[in-house]
Amino acid sequence: MADLFDKNPDAIPDSAPRPLADRLRPRKLSDVIGQPQVLGPEAPLGVMLASGSLSSLVFWGPPGVGKTTIARLLADETDLHFVQISAIFSGVAELKKVFEEARHRRANGQGTLLFVDEIHRFNKAQQDSFLPHMEDGTILLVGATTENPSFELNAALLSRSQVLVLERLGLADLERLAQRAEAELDRALPLDGPAREALLEMADGDGRALLNLIEQVAAWKVEGKLDAQGLGVRLMRRAAKYDKSGDEHFNLISALHKSVRGSDPDAALYWLARMLTGGEDPRYLARRITRMAIEDIGLADPQAQNVCLHAWEIYERLGSPEGELALAQAVTYLALAPKSNAVYAAYKAAMREAKKTGSAPPPKHILKTPTGLMKEQGYGEGYAYDHDAEDGFSGQNYFPEGVKRPVLYQPVERGFERELKKRLDYFARLRARRDSD
Repeated sequence: MADLFDKNPDAIPDSAPRPLADRLRPRKLSDVIGQPQVLGPEAPLGVMLASGSLSSLVFWGPPGVGKTTIARLLADETDLHFVQISAIFSGVAELKKVFEEARHRRANGQGTLLFVDEIHRFNKAQQDSFLPHMEDGTILLVGATTENPSFELNAALLSRSQVLVLERLGLADLERLAQRAEAELDRALPLDGPAREALLEMADGDGRALLNLIEQVAAWKVEGKLDAQGLGVRLMRRAAKYDKSGDEHFNLISALHKSVRGSDPDAALYWLARMLTGGEDPRYLARRITRMAIEDIGLADPQAQNVCLHAWEIYERLGSPEGELALAQAVTYLALAPKSNAVYAAYKAAMREAKKTGSAPPPKHILKTPTGLMKEQGYGEGYAYDHDAEDGFSGQNYFPEGVKRPVLYQPVERGFERELKKRLDYFARLRARRDSD
């Protein structure tokens, strides 16, 4: 009896249509294009196969980079029976059947490599159901996910698996794949050099998408070779991969933030554009840009916050796409502004100090005295009114009694904070002079 979801390519008639991606599926690991960081002789899978010891794995990577293919070839390399299921279509009943068949197979001396596509779509209970069968050797699990396993998979499952990151294919890898496709089709693509490069870029690192595009282009009846413009008329550019609630969202906002912090306006504008073209909410970007002004520019350029708030307001008035230019201006301003996280660091230090000192009260001399009883208790006694003091500075202690005065705010020698540092140093000298009197 055939296994659940078991695919037997030998059962498919030769006359049946087969997509180019299926026809070009590698027959051995050495045929896989790309992923040297996983498949190389010194890479994790290369070492595992050389030692004859394969552990459960989780492949994490974008679509079309070879997760399913590598899993199938691993089964061939290790003489394990390959079973493929999808978390989208499989429920508890299907899983039980797969595990039962794997137990029978094991009893007959045959191991099972269970490949679970989109494994992150299984809930916690379903993920937990794999654990006993992984531990007793009934199955060797290979999961595939496009989402960050740290967030989407159970810690127990991750502790029993090795996570391998598969990367999007580069242009050189895609070109090799295109050449392999042309050999299979026995004809060259009707494209000139720039058009061919444009086709590779349209695939956006997805090998399967490229082969689908090549299959379309190869079917065209054209005279001569198409240029990039002609290709663009006939083919729509593939939408950029972007999930507003997933990894791409966090990765790209991180790239934008760090580009601003690194004073690179070109990179900052690029990542802003990537997020906008991906469908990110401009209001979210306005909020995060304003946060950058507070965290990374701070008092080195106090105007930066106003620039961001005005850009936010302009966007609310104009909407998209006109208002997005205001966000671009704000990002450019932030990237070129002097940088300081001194207030941010001081705030975090103050929070730590506040937690450490607990509920220590303010010194009595700076407390209000609304009642006679409080005045009798020393509230407000000895308070020095700064406006009456020399230089408008009393130098009194405002920290709780018994709390050593910390140094929290340390301005940098950049932008407006250079002036603030002069003031801080001035007050420190006055305080030291009056403490010594």
